[in-house]
Amino acid sequence: MRNSLTTLAIAVTSLAAAHGNAWGQDSSADLAKKLSNPVASLISVPFQFNYDRGIGPDDGERLTVNFQPVVPISLNEDWNVISRTILPITWQSDIAGPSGEQFGLGDITQSFFFSPKEPTANGIIWGVGPAFLIPTATDSLLGGGKWGAGPTVVVLRQSEGWTVGTLANHIWSFAGQSDREDISATFLQPFVSYTTPDAWTFTLNTESTYNWETSEWSVPVNFTVGKLVKFGNQPVSLTAGVRYWADSPEGGPSGFGGRFVATFLFPK
Repeated sequence: MRNSLTTLAIAVTSLAAAHGNAWGQDSSADLAKKLSNPVASLISVPFQFNYDRGIGPDDGERLTVNFQPVVPISLNEDWNVISRTILPITWQSDIAGPSGEQFGLGDITQSFFFSPKEPTANGIIWGVGPAFLIPTATDSLLGGGKWGAGPTVVVLRQSEGWTVGTLANHIWSFAGQSDREDISATFLQPFVSYTTPDAWTFTLNTESTYNWETSEWSVPVNFTVGKLVKFGNQPVSLTAGVRYWADSPEGGPSGFGGRFVATFLFPK
């Protein structure tokens, strides 16, 4: 895990050097508000740490670091395509009975949102595009062993510090290891956040998944508090919070967990 995180840290440092001291014309509050918008025209590199427990019959535990770079690409005067990647790096123990420890990469989820550069007349911000599941897991207990694809969409509105919206996708498997279960899963992430004039952000969301193959819900509810700060000339959002598993499949996580996020921002 140390080597993986070192490599990611080097990549973030390189991005910072490439962007120099540029803050653009955005204030701290403006940047924090953009960070609440999944399709904002802002390069961001989050490292999201999640801890969960009570997994499986032996009450196993899991620590996942999600590396989640977001890169907007200008297509023309009116449209962006936003690349959002989720690469999990996981350590877990006894999550399938006395299964011991596993550490390594999980499966990558890669999404592309085609989004107008300006909100609609009613202030609605939206994006739509494809999502892909790439079987990069280094252990069978860290991923599904399947290639997958499907649609993804995000819709939100921002007003007077508030951001309210939903991000969703559905992924079907179409190839991969024949002895692994097929995947047909819907992900729903309704969210509401409030950003103060001094760049504090309070967020409530769920990251719910419905497994159509097993007819089971997975529903963690997250509440986080974040603050945009500067390290030298580098803007960074630091976020911490708790998650509660309102519902999970048999053998899934239970009770409370924790979340910490460090997000490096690279405004134009």
